[in-house]
Amino acid sequence: MTSNSAKEIAHAVRSGETSALEIVTAVLKNIRSHSDLNCFTAIFEHRALAEARAVDVRRARGEVLPPLAGVPYAAKNLFDVRDVTTLAGSKLLASDPPASADAGMIERMSAAGGVLVGTTNMDEFAFGFTTENTHYGPTRNPRDRTRMAGGSSGGSAAAVAAELVPLAFGSDTNGSVRVPASLCGVFALKPTYGRLTRRGVFPFVASLDHVGLFARSVGDLVAAYDAVQGADPADPVCSARASEPCSSLSTLGGRGLRIGRLTGYFDDNASPEAVATRDRALDVFDDVRDVTLPGLEEARAAAAIITAAEGAGVHLQDLIARSSEFDPLIRDRLLAGALIPATWVIRAQRFRRWFARGVAALFENFDVLVSPATPWAATPIGEREVELRGKNLNVQRGLGSMTMPFSLIGLPVAVAPGPVNGLPIGVQFISAPWREDLVLRAATAVGSIGVVS
Repeated sequence: MTSNSAKEIAHAVRSGETSALEIVTAVLKNIRSHSDLNCFTAIFEHRALAEARAVDVRRARGEVLPPLAGVPYAAKNLFDVRDVTTLAGSKLLASDPPASADAGMIERMSAAGGVLVGTTNMDEFAFGFTTENTHYGPTRNPRDRTRMAGGSSGGSAAAVAAELVPLAFGSDTNGSVRVPASLCGVFALKPTYGRLTRRGVFPFVASLDHVGLFARSVGDLVAAYDAVQGADPADPVCSARASEPCSSLSTLGGRGLRIGRLTGYFDDNASPEAVATRDRALDVFDDVRDVTLPGLEEARAAAAIITAAEGAGVHLQDLIARSSEFDPLIRDRLLAGALIPATWVIRAQRFRRWFARGVAALFENFDVLVSPATPWAATPIGEREVELRGKNLNVQRGLGSMTMPFSLIGLPVAVAPGPVNGLPIGVQFISAPWREDLVLRAATAVGSIGVVS
């Protein structure tokens, strides 16, 4: 039953059609048989089997089982897992003591009956878009094993795309959930900044970091999201508003949604295939108007400045004392960030406030904004440049061009995947803060008619 959705697995376990132990045993076997994808950095067989047995014992006692009972899932290896050293994609942390407790999101999944089967590969310290990790190797895209999975949450996205697990957690600072979702062809949600707890998640950029979710259907995204959302007093960023219920998905689908097709910058900086996928997805909506958004190049630059400066601050001591142990590409980016003048950061933060006001004004006339999630489909592993509209662009820098402007201001975004010449490429749906219901509803409308794979 490894290919079943999370909702189907939970129903089968609750009804007694199968046992959680049978499900998890099959999942663990399937993960090992796909080790060539390099999705996982650790597999927790003992813990997973124990959690599955505990679910079965509760069912045997006649207890009412929680909503995700017996559902296997994975988490990016920057989430704390009790009794396991948190790697965050780096060998610098490999000798650190194990975590004393699970991350908040893992605690909530356990309460919902989820079974953690392992942690997944990522770019070192989440500073990348390709999951070509120098220390742990590249994660391969299940759609084409010669190509990258995207990053920095590439291991999680690939594990879901390969049907190794129905759900996985990642983190998203500048697009690290949305980019691999697009390239691997799965659904994803980056909620509003502060909606999901980051307690026990290794930090990258405190003012930009989000926790996000991957699944093969919007229904599974919603099931997991409902299980883990809510305020966390131990995480000051996890707002009291995080406890507000997300409206249930409307049976109206896309009808009634006011859709803004983001053009201009998004047309100019994406491949014709990415633009065509966006436009094909919009065919399901009956109220679509074109809209341009000023300041997008500046928003991307501001996000890059804040990222580099804050990220360097987290690692400054190790950059001084242990620089040779970093992935060379990550080290160089962090060192550059440490040298950014304070005046640049101040200007970026001022621009951030201006840009947020401008985008907020758009939501007076639109419910959801739509753009490509990535400018192109997955490129071969190791490829450093891609040609786009007659220009050679750096793959690592270019992959975040569609996502970074909205990371800057913490908006909720859902990604739905679409096929392009046999490779996936995603469409992102963006809405006002705390309106995850709208982006999920838009993604449901697109997925329901088979626009996506």
